[in-house]
Amino acid sequence: MRYKSTRGGLFDIASAEAIKMGIAPDGGLFVPGEKVSIDKVFIDGLVNDNYRERAEKILSFFLTDFEREELRECVTKAYGDNFSSPDVVPLVRLHEHLHMLELWHGPTCAFKDMALQILPHFMVKAIEKTGEKADIVILVATSGDTGKAALEGFADVDGTHIIVFYPNGGVSEVQRLQMVTQTGRNTNAVAVNGNFDDTQTGVKRIFNDEGICKAIEEKGYRFSSANSINWGRLVPQIVYYFSAYAELLKNKSIRSGDKINFVVPTGNFGNILAAWYAMSMGLPVNRLICASNENNVLTDFIISGTYDRRREFHKTLSPSMDILISSNLERLLYELSGKDSGLIRGYMNDLIEKGFYTVNDSIREQIQSKFWAGFSSDRETIECIRSVYQDYGYVLDTHTAVAMDVYDKYVIYTGDLTPTVIVSTASPFKFNQSVAKALFEDEAEGLDEFELLKLLSEKTGWEIPVGLKDLDKREIIHKTVCDKDKMGDIVMHFLNV
Repeated sequence: MRYKSTRGGLFDIASAEAIKMGIAPDGGLFVPGEKVSIDKVFIDGLVNDNYRERAEKILSFFLTDFEREELRECVTKAYGDNFSSPDVVPLVRLHEHLHMLELWHGPTCAFKDMALQILPHFMVKAIEKTGEKADIVILVATSGDTGKAALEGFADVDGTHIIVFYPNGGVSEVQRLQMVTQTGRNTNAVAVNGNFDDTQTGVKRIFNDEGICKAIEEKGYRFSSANSINWGRLVPQIVYYFSAYAELLKNKSIRSGDKINFVVPTGNFGNILAAWYAMSMGLPVNRLICASNENNVLTDFIISGTYDRRREFHKTLSPSMDILISSNLERLLYELSGKDSGLIRGYMNDLIEKGFYTVNDSIREQIQSKFWAGFSSDRETIECIRSVYQDYGYVLDTHTAVAMDVYDKYVIYTGDLTPTVIVSTASPFKFNQSVAKALFEDEAEGLDEFELLKLLSEKTGWEIPVGLKDLDKREIIHKTVCDKDKMGDIVMHFLNV
C-alpha cells in the first residue's frame, strides 16, 4: 500500500514514511493510494479473535511495509495490561437495538488511547525503516484528550520529543492536570491563550514554516504529528468498528451480513472518518450518525453541503468537541471527489481565505447518503446523562451523552430501529463535574473535582480509574503559557534552537 497527499504535492510513499512525516509538505493529509476491500468470510473470521488479533489483521491491509511480526509486536505492546478491560474495548448492551462501545479503558480514560498507545510503536518502526537519523519532534494540538494520551504514549520513547499545546481554560480540570503532571524527559505541555482552533492552526503554521523547519533540521530534528492528521493515528481506529461488529455477531445480536448503525460524537471528524473507512472496506453499515455539540459546524455541513466556520465559538460541557475546523473532513472530501487534489486545494484555500466552502452536488449527495447529523445543547446533554442513568443504571460522560441524545433524535426523525452501536469516547470520571451534577445535583454542590470523583464512585458503584486517582496530589511539571502567535517561539525554545 502506497500513500499520497490530499493536495497532490506528494504521492507514492510507503506507510512508514507517511507515519513519520505526519502531514504532507504541501499541507495535505496522507491517504491510502488504493481501496481496501474485504468480504463476508473475512468479517466472520474475526468473531473468535481477540482484539489484538483483529487489530493485526486490519492493520496488515494498510501497513504493508510492516512485517506481520512487527505489527504483532506493536499491537501486543499497545493493548495489554495498560487497559483495564481484558476485552480492550468491551461492548455493553443497553437494550435490544442499542449497544455501547467503550473505548476508554486505556491509561488516560479516553478513546484517544486506542490510537496513541500504538502510534509510538509505529513511529519507532518507521524511523528504523526509513533510516531516519534525526530526532522526531511530535507536535500536538489538543482539545483535551489527545494531549494526555500522546504524552503518555511518547513519554521516554527514544528518538522522540513531544510538545502538546492545549487551549488555556478550554479543557476540563482533570484533563489539564493529566497533562501538566506528565513525567518523561522528552515531554512538554503548553497552555495557549486561545481556543482549540487557534491552537490547531498554530501547529499547522509551524509545520509549514520553512524557516522553523530548516532551523530545527540543522540541529538534528524533524517534525511529525500525533494528531489524527497522522495516518498512523487514524488507521488503528478503523479496527474497533470491525471489532464491534464481530462482537455483535458473537453474542448473536445480529446475523452475518446484517447492517448496523454507528453513532459517533466528533469534532475533528477523525473518529467517524475511521468508521467511514471501515464502511468503504465492506463492513455492513447502514448509517453513520455524526453527533455534535453546540459547535455544530459538521451538522450544518452534512445537511447543507456548506462548511462555514464563521460562527460563534461555544465552550461546552463536551470540550473535546469544541472545534470549528474539522481537519479530517479533508480526507473524506478527497475520497468522495474521485481523488481530485485540485478541488480539495480549492476548498481548503477557501476555508482559510473566506472562512467557508461549498462542495459540489456529487460530494454532497454521497455524504448525505451515508451520514446523518444532529447536535445537542448542554441542557440536553445533562438531561440525557440523567435519563440514561435512571433507565439503565449506565453512566455517560458528556461526549457520549451528546451521541445518545442525537441518536434519540435520529430514531424520532427516521423511525430507524437498525441495531446501533454508540461509540463511547470517555470515562464519565474524566468529566465528573458535569456528570455528578447531572445525577446528584444537591450532594455535588460545593465539592471540588476530586471530591466529585469520590461522590460519583460511591453513588454509582463504578470504580475511579487508576489514571485519575490522586491526580490532584501529583507535582505540576509543565507551567508554560503562551499567546497563539508565539507557539513557534516556544518550540524553538524547548529544542534550544
